[in-house]
This record gives sequence, C-alpha cells and structure tokens, in this order.
Amino acid sequence: MSYADKVFIEMCRDIIDHGVSTEGEKVRPKWEDGTSAYTMKKFCVVNRYDLSKEFPALTLRRTGIKSCVDEMLWIWQRKSNNIHDLKPHIWDSWADESGSIGKAYGYQMGVKHQYKEGMMDQVDRVIYDLKNNPYSRRIMTNIYVHQDLHEMNLYPCAYSMTFNVTKRADSDKLVLNAILNQRSQDVLAANNWNVCQYAVLVHMLAQVCDMVVGELVHVIADAHIYDRHIPLVEELISREPFPAPEFWLNPEVKNFYDFTPEDVRLDHYMTGPQIKDIPIAV
Repeated sequence: MSYADKVFIEMCRDIIDHGVSTEGEKVRPKWEDGTSAYTMKKFCVVNRYDLSKEFPALTLRRTGIKSCVDEMLWIWQRKSNNIHDLKPHIWDSWADESGSIGKAYGYQMGVKHQYKEGMMDQVDRVIYDLKNNPYSRRIMTNIYVHQDLHEMNLYPCAYSMTFNVTKRADSDKLVLNAILNQRSQDVLAANNWNVCQYAVLVHMLAQVCDMVVGELVHVIADAHIYDRHIPLVEELISREPFPAPEFWLNPEVKNFYDFTPEDVRLDHYMTGPQIKDIPIAV
C-alpha cells in the first residue's frame, strides 16, 4: 500500500462516518439535472506527505499524471486562464464562449507586482527568493484576490502555496517544503489530482533551485464527498492497493519554464480500474 492510499482511505472513512451532512441546507452547487448537490464534509483536514520517501500517487485508481501536470503548468508556467491552452477538459464547464475562466488561476499568477528588486509575478518571485533568499519566511503565492472575485467564473479552490526551506544534518543540500492551502475540495474528483500536481511542482522547483524535496502539507478547509459519490468512494476504498510508483523527473531541465508534461513519469505504477463518468456538481 502506498502512503497516499493509506491517507486517502482514512480520510474518506472519517468523512463518511463522522462528517457533517449539508442535506437540506442552502448550497451553491447543482447536479446536471438541477437538483442541489449535498455533501458529507469535515473541517480542516491536514495531510502530510514526505516527498523524499515516495511520490504520493493513489494506486486504488490511476491518477493521470501528465494531465494533472499539464493543468499545473497551465496555471504556474503558462499563467493562462483560457481552456484552449489546456489539454484536459476539466475547466470546460466554467469557461465562457471565448474559452476564458475570468480573472482566475493562471491570470493571477501572471500579474506583475512591484518589489524592491523590481517588477515580478508571483511565480518568478518564488523562484527568485528560493535562489537568493531561501530562508525567507515570506515565500508564498495567493490567487484568492478579493477585488477580482466578481470576474472569476469559479473562485479558486487551491489558492495558496507557502514554501519553507530547511536543511538536514547529514547533507549540505537545502530541503524544499511546501504547504498547499485549499478552501474546498471534492475529494473523489480532485484530491489525489491536486496532491500529485503540487508534489510535482515541489519537485520541479527543488530541481531548478538546486534543492531536494521535503514535505508537502495539504490543508483542506472543507473536505467533502458529494452524496452521489459516496457509493463510488465506498467501493474505491475497499479495493486492494499497490505499492507506490517510482517518480521520474527529467534531470536535464534546469529552467522551470522549460518543463513539459513529458518530463514527468511514474514508473511501475500499478493501479485498480478507473472510475468512469463521475458526476460533477457545478
């Protein structure tokens, strides 16, 4: 069993057995048939993954590593808010006729801000500080920009990354750790997708900044399982898991903006069958 499987199974079991139901309450999401999409939810789920030990890919079912990396690079590298720049179709329901999702996600990453060192966007500021001020306690991003919320087709779910550099006693290499803050998460549809893409991001930034990976801490304010997902989750967490896959990142890439999804690979990745046609509340 991979550690990611253990974390996922325990989280889902806790939400289903001890969570709070929103049934009958005022909720925003709707199913395709127009009915309200209720959830079982837990407040403030915190999961820690030591990326130096194994890559946190779920084996109960396959996580499409290249697709989730493509979305991460769409936000962090291409800094786009247009679905025409993205191969997966996960954002189609929130895009307008031009393909835009509004001033959300990649748009916010591309906005330049004035610093003492000059004009930089949030991604370039992170890379600059990791290379020049690695022990800074101010290395972070935040795309939940209140003044632009009215122009976002969906408020950011995973909205903030905080980076923190440490060092191990037995090595001269700096260690890159990160906290992913998420206000809300559809656990079945998105949990391991988000975990994998931000684990890859930490690996990429560590490589281009001459560091090694440490911990990824995932903080979810509202971790929920939709009512129509509960039978799917029950079946999923009853499956026999497999060992964690081996993570490969192209060691030749030294510039963050040169990475592509083809530079990422999961070797020996054994999984259970995929769950198809998961209903998505919008």
